[in-house]
Amino acid sequence: MKELSASIVVYKNSADILLQAIKSFLESTSDSQLFIIDNSPTDCLKHLTEHPRITYIFNNKNVGFGAGHNIAIRQILNTSKYHLVLNPDVYFNDGVINNLYAFMEQNSEVGQIMPKVLYPDGQLQHLCRLLPTPKILVLRRFFNFMKHYVDKENYQHELQFSGYDKIIDAPFLSGCFMFLRLDALKKSGLFDEQFFLYTEDTDLTRRIHKYYRTVYFPEVTIYHHHARGSYKDLWLTWCSIQSAIKYFNKWGWFVDPEREAINQNVLLKLTP
Repeated sequence: MKELSASIVVYKNSADILLQAIKSFLESTSDSQLFIIDNSPTDCLKHLTEHPRITYIFNNKNVGFGAGHNIAIRQILNTSKYHLVLNPDVYFNDGVINNLYAFMEQNSEVGQIMPKVLYPDGQLQHLCRLLPTPKILVLRRFFNFMKHYVDKENYQHELQFSGYDKIIDAPFLSGCFMFLRLDALKKSGLFDEQFFLYTEDTDLTRRIHKYYRTVYFPEVTIYHHHARGSYKDLWLTWCSIQSAIKYFNKWGWFVDPEREAINQNVLLKLTP
């Protein structure tokens, strides 16, 4: 059994930025397999994948983020111990994987882990969150002009009060870097493919969190370009809205007792 595999789903990405992600993973590991799942309309990125540890899969259509990663995960579900879901706009140094791997090995109750995430300029990204309510998603998406009020809501939703300087068990960790225990996926299930783009990470972390710890681990750092495309592109905005509707249809809109219990438990643990 291999210890670690990874997958990157790409769609018309910048070759230079994608190459950073590929090199980060390959240079951090010596016996691991990297899947490049290409949802682009052409295979113009294929030339970046000519490495013996890379498996390139060209879908010839955009099957979505979660469905793309599932293609890779299904191939290694019973032959690998851990799997890294990696965004094409992420890069990191060669100590990150080893430290995360060591923590997972020492803590068998952890099903998912995410490191500290910074913008390339060093600014912190608040990607460790409570489970969302319809209110917080609507505010964040459409009411940014009410900055003071939205910032106040985000302060709790994004667990900013924690300082992001200690290990946190959180029910929602960003999909940009999901270091996953495959035994946890066998119990929780893979990405729900009804989500084409957005909220699939919320949904998966939530399901893993029911059986395993889902951990923010600030002792290692990665860098994420994080273009926030859904705030700039109408089609991505529409994808985001559709996914949010599907998420709340699945888990509950204004009545979601499990969400309330999970969020309250997280807040109680983090409040002195």
